[in-house]
Amino acid sequence: MNLFRIILIALCTAAGGISVAQAGGDAQAGQQLIASCSACHGKDGNSASPANPKLAGQSEKYLLKQLKDIKSGARDIAIMTGQLDNLTVTDMSNIAAYFAGQTQTAGTAKPELAELGREIYRNGNHERGIAACTGCHGPAGAGNGPAGYPMIAGQHADYIAQQLRHFAEGRRMNDGGGRVMRGIAERMNENEIKAVASYIEGLRR
Repeated sequence: MNLFRIILIALCTAAGGISVAQAGGDAQAGQQLIASCSACHGKDGNSASPANPKLAGQSEKYLLKQLKDIKSGARDIAIMTGQLDNLTVTDMSNIAAYFAGQTQTAGTAKPELAELGREIYRNGNHERGIAACTGCHGPAGAGNGPAGYPMIAGQHADYIAQQLRHFAEGRRMNDGGGRVMRGIAERMNENEIKAVASYIEGLRR
């Protein structure tokens, strides 16, 4: 394992340790609270629109953290403004538990982007300081639930690409004090973003 990879893992661990929310919700109770969520994310957490993230099968801790960040304003998503205002931490924990227990639908990568996407995902680009995605999200994109790193395998490519752009532009900043995602995304060009996003959509856990 080279020094670059060791440093990345250390940063991921530090960021996760600082920002990860505790989880342990009641999925059955959460199912009663998702009426407004299902309009964009689907009743089972598999959104029909590629612009909206799939929530099904995602880490419960990660989902709870995002809900907390959105409610507090740490993560700004205009379409969700006011959606969480009346929810308690327990409510959000229950919603996270419900979606975490659902089964995610599979995605497909574009063949023409597969080679570049695979290279960036698995190896990054050390010369430009782009770390491999496997460092935090794993070879199969399953993430690390206990550490709070999200599952990204099968996620809509459009959504992944847009989040990378937001991190690069500083529009999304809830990746912790280590700025791991911002530091990586700001070094990627548009072609690399599209390629790795497509590769991620085609990954299977």
